[in-house]
Amino acid sequence: MLRVEMAAEPVDFDTKVRKPGLRAIAELAGEADLPKRRGRPRNAVAAAREQIPADKFPAIWTKALPELLDAYGRVCAYMSIYIEPVTGAASVDHMLPKSLDWREVYEWRNYRLACSLMNSRKNAYQDVLDPFEIEDDWFRLELVGYQVIPGANLDPEIHGHVEATIERLKLNGHDCLQLREDYAMAFFQGDISLDYLRRRAPFLAREIEARQRLAVLSELAAMDQELGLGYEVNKD
Repeated sequence: MLRVEMAAEPVDFDTKVRKPGLRAIAELAGEADLPKRRGRPRNAVAAAREQIPADKFPAIWTKALPELLDAYGRVCAYMSIYIEPVTGAASVDHMLPKSLDWREVYEWRNYRLACSLMNSRKNAYQDVLDPFEIEDDWFRLELVGYQVIPGANLDPEIHGHVEATIERLKLNGHDCLQLREDYAMAFFQGDISLDYLRRRAPFLAREIEARQRLAVLSELAAMDQELGLGYEVNKD
């Protein structure tokens, strides 16, 4: 899992998602004297906006999915793997669950691009770290077995949050391990380039690059012992 920088809100998001979403919320809460609109009116399901059940919000957020895919390179924010256009299932994850705050249901800042597998595992649980807020060294990847592990020397509280995220999302489930291994084997066998791996599995690519960098530094250190070149190995 890598840190993800939030993309700028699309220029048409307010028109396509926010305004229609807020209008739907007003109807679902039974608010009176709303301006007329095209289409069938929605029946009220609650006496107030904060009482609307999470499953009653219309999925207007899906209109932002093409922009999410483009903004984040089709990479799942939680699994750090490319979501295939045909066989993959891309989805909009609400970082803050819909059941907790109606104000964030139709807000770009609350959306994370996720494959459907990660979205279903995260669900409305709140023990998953936000990809927008983590640091890059909080999660690491073993290149023997391809398991996600907490980074070294983390604060105990952060370490616990990282472990909880790994467990909740089942990032070390067989399906995830197999996919990482398939990408790794394709790279090591020369079937795909490092640049391709960066686009398709950026977390894995980062770890492979780090190991290659360490191998080079180790070779330079060995040369230094023989020739006195002055190289030092920095494992960070």
